[in-house]
Amino acid sequence: RVKSNRGIEFRRWANRVLKEYLLKGYSVNRRLTELEHTVAEHSRKIDFFVRTSLPPVEGIFYDGQIFDAYKFATDLIRSAKKSILLIDNYVDESVLLMLSKRNAGVDADIYTQAVSHQLQLDLQKHNSQYPPISIHTYKKCHDRFLIIDGADVWHIGASLKDLGKKMFAFSKLSIPAEAVTGLL
Repeated sequence: RVKSNRGIEFRRWANRVLKEYLLKGYSVNRRLTELEHTVAEHSRKIDFFVRTSLPPVEGIFYDGQIFDAYKFATDLIRSAKKSILLIDNYVDESVLLMLSKRNAGVDADIYTQAVSHQLQLDLQKHNSQYPPISIHTYKKCHDRFLIIDGADVWHIGASLKDLGKKMFAFSKLSIPAEAVTGLL
């Protein structure tokens, strides 16, 4: 312990500064600020994961992104709670397989340009094992549409059977489903 005048002055100054520091709560405020920063960072991370768990409303899949495009389409199919309506002029057994991934109790209808004999056989075999899919002929549509629960209209730039084989775009349209289904 220093008993000189300078030592005593220093102790008084240090005690005054420490007392002021504690009374004003600098230490507590710093810790609270750090906690607030940590909570904000965690909140941003949680928001990111919530946003990324929802399908994007538009995008492009490039040549070779076959699995990514397939996963995107099957996730849309699995999101249906009541019904799926697909308008696609080029349907084969791979589309039936994708639609078999839908939830129980979800109706599925396909509108296509022509129902070949092979597709009819594939459909019979599919319907004997899985919940049935109805196929209808419709020749007045060039684009592909996937309508989920009679509400969400997705425009898909490639046939479901060819997703990812070539570059294509997709988008969720902000139109009522009746704008498309009313023409069927």
